[in-house]
Amino acid sequence: MLICYLTRRRLGALLDGALQGTQARTAEAHLAWCARCQREAESLRGLQALLRRHAPPAGPPDWTGFWQGVVRGVQDARRPVPAPARRWGWRPGLAVGSALAALFVASITAWQLSVPPRPGVLVSSAETATPGGTVMVYSPPEKDVAVVWLFED
Repeated sequence: MLICYLTRRRLGALLDGALQGTQARTAEAHLAWCARCQREAESLRGLQALLRRHAPPAGPPDWTGFWQGVVRGVQDARRPVPAPARRWGWRPGLAVGSALAALFVASITAWQLSVPPRPGVLVSSAETATPGGTVMVYSPPEKDVAVVWLFED
C-alpha cells in the first residue's frame, strides 16, 4: 500500500522523464506487477496525449492586442460605477433567520433552567491529634462511600 502511494506520487515525474536513478527503477519495477498503478499510469498517459493534441502551436506569443487591452482596462477602472440602490423594507430571509435564532436561544435557556442542579462532591478536612497531620474526607453525594486520607508531615 505504501509502495503504491509512493509510486503514484512519482508517476507524473516518471512519465515526463524527470525521475532518474533508483527512484525511476523502483517505480518501473512496481508498475510491472501492480495493476492499480498501471491503470493510473495509463490514465496519465492519456491525459498527456490529450494535452499535446490541443496545445497551442509552439512559437513566440502574439502580443498584438496586449497593450490595447491594458489601456482599455485602465480606462474602465476610471469610470465611476454607480452604487446599487439600497432596498429597505421587508426581508423575509432576515426575519426568518432572526426568529430561528431567538427560538434557539430561548430553547437553550429553558433547557438549562429545567435541569436540576447536581450536588457537588463534599470534601472536608480536620486536624488530628497527630502533630502536623490532617485528615481529609471525600464523599460523593450519589453513593454512600467516603474516602479518608491521613496526611502527616
